[in-house]
Amino acid sequence: MKNAGLHSRPPLERMLHIHQALSGERFPNANALAAELEVTTKTVQRDLEFMRDRLNLPLAYDFTRKGFRYTCEVSAFPTMQITEGEIFALVVAEKALQQYRGTSFEKPLLSAIKKMEQALPDTISLNLADIEQTISFRTRAEPILDLKIFDALAKAVAQRKQLQLHYRKPGQKAEPRIIDPYHLANINGEWFLFAFDHARRDIRTFAPARIEAVAQTGKTFERSQSFSLEKRLRDSFGVHAGKGKFEVVIRFAPRAADYIREKKWHPSQTLRDLKDGGVELKMKLSSLAEVSRWVLSWGGEAKILKPKELVESVRAAAQKILDR
Repeated sequence: MKNAGLHSRPPLERMLHIHQALSGERFPNANALAAELEVTTKTVQRDLEFMRDRLNLPLAYDFTRKGFRYTCEVSAFPTMQITEGEIFALVVAEKALQQYRGTSFEKPLLSAIKKMEQALPDTISLNLADIEQTISFRTRAEPILDLKIFDALAKAVAQRKQLQLHYRKPGQKAEPRIIDPYHLANINGEWFLFAFDHARRDIRTFAPARIEAVAQTGKTFERSQSFSLEKRLRDSFGVHAGKGKFEVVIRFAPRAADYIREKKWHPSQTLRDLKDGGVELKMKLSSLAEVSRWVLSWGGEAKILKPKELVESVRAAAQKILDR
């Protein structure tokens, strides 16, 4: 029966223990170190080889003392080498975690970052307090999530567990849905679940905030090899993919033109500068639902040239606003 403690320590912790033993007066051998660390002798031998070959520590076996030693003084165990730019990026990444606050991803992500921070050398000279005051992330509208439901979705996606949802479409009552959850994605600060809907025999997009209840059916599933989120959203303006083919042409007035130039709104986009300082945006989309709402947000600064369906959709929506 194998010892339950085998491999219980992380490799770095084991090698630090070995380093301390080698720095002392004694000459430890692999068997003695294995007993202390509760791992196999082969594991210790691999650690010693890594310390010698990869960390370039002056490690050698002393046949007289029948143990390992350092052939010259080692002042400190080698630690992670990192530049000022890299540690700056690490702080930025930690701040970017704000969009995951409260989700099941928060704890493991923060834990990973803390471990990297603890492995940094003491010689880095950088005022992190200054960075804290110079960088921040803000979201315009933070999504409201039921954390138990979100956690259940995340685990089901990872473990490929089939689910039964009570899902509510906007303005409707909740209804039962049997799904195979394929993928959770954070798109523009909002969470979406992409899943195979058994009743509709197709991939559907679900907003976790509209899920009132979730339960496992006891079945597992195999994710379709043809599913690709990148391909699915390639011709969409957001998260809703359609089956249409629309060439969208929108002309923006000079006051809005710089805002349009400063972002890549869609992979297919092309921009053409206009003589009056405005700009013309062209895109190829599979659905007009989301781009219609986007155009409305620009008010009178945007004029739709193509297609007619988009012109009619925006005009009808604007008229409803005026009528209410």
